[in-house]
Amino acid sequence: MLEDLPTAASSPTAWPAAYPQGYAVVDVETTGLARDDRIISAAVYRLDARGEVQDHWYTTVNPERDPGPVWIHGLTSEALEGAPLFQDIAEEFATRLEGRVLVAHNAVFDWQMIAREYARAEREAPVRQRLCTIALSKELGLPLPNHKLESLAAHFGVVQQRAHHALDDARVLAEAFRPSLVAAAAGGVRLPLHECRPLTEWADRPAPRIGQQSGGYGSYRPSSWRPSRKRPVCPYPNPGRYEDGKPLKQGMRIAFSGDTSVERELLEDRAVEAGLHVATSLSRLTSLLVTNDPDSGTSKVVKARQYGTPVVDEAAFGQLLRDVEPADG
Repeated sequence: MLEDLPTAASSPTAWPAAYPQGYAVVDVETTGLARDDRIISAAVYRLDARGEVQDHWYTTVNPERDPGPVWIHGLTSEALEGAPLFQDIAEEFATRLEGRVLVAHNAVFDWQMIAREYARAEREAPVRQRLCTIALSKELGLPLPNHKLESLAAHFGVVQQRAHHALDDARVLAEAFRPSLVAAAAGGVRLPLHECRPLTEWADRPAPRIGQQSGGYGSYRPSSWRPSRKRPVCPYPNPGRYEDGKPLKQGMRIAFSGDTSVERELLEDRAVEAGLHVATSLSRLTSLLVTNDPDSGTSKVVKARQYGTPVVDEAAFGQLLRDVEPADG
């Protein structure tokens, strides 16, 4: 369904020239939260450069499996039986996204779910950047009690009608995003944009058709996106901390924190393949912390400050991975 809506008068705020020219506010409902879960509904509100609504679109999607937490999203197997498959709506979805910044609440989740669906369909989503409204609310210093969508909506006086319904959640977010964008422009705030890189590695396995029930929410695993596995022990000793201007060295302990453009496990795999030790926590022995948000208050960032652990962003780490020095001996 597509409905064209009138565009309101543009805000008189002097607009930063570097801001994007258009946005696609997105919400997807899914069968669960894991890497191999599927999209069951999607909504897109297209906005112009100043956050005014241009049109919106919504569809349900047949996930070809159990729909997961029906008590949350309300979409049963029966309701999804006649819905289109993702590959059937992929082109239309792409037209809603093309040339725009993807905006979502916890955008890394929505982007990864979308990217995986396009990978399954052997296509790429035409998205190059995303913006998380949680990160934007932090940049603006909004006095929110938490980072739930309902709190952001309440702050701007936006009324939710059907929580966890993709179309209504996207509407609520679009209405809350516009004043956030105007406030950012007025304050000269740099938008927290992240690169979106398409996911291309996919291992598919036969999956039961929709209607076959799983053992419970989160327990059904018909296929896998780079399945979880115990990593081998790093064969190289830890040579110590990374020093700015020098290459990484095999055996260095690397920790990651926060949102990344490349899916976290793919990034970790590349580090392991280069001979680095991927650490799940940060300690005094950690050689380097990789994060795109060094000012966040995550436990790893806080500990890195306490221990004096070097910190680089994802882009810099990607460059360092190209030339990892062999371990001694």
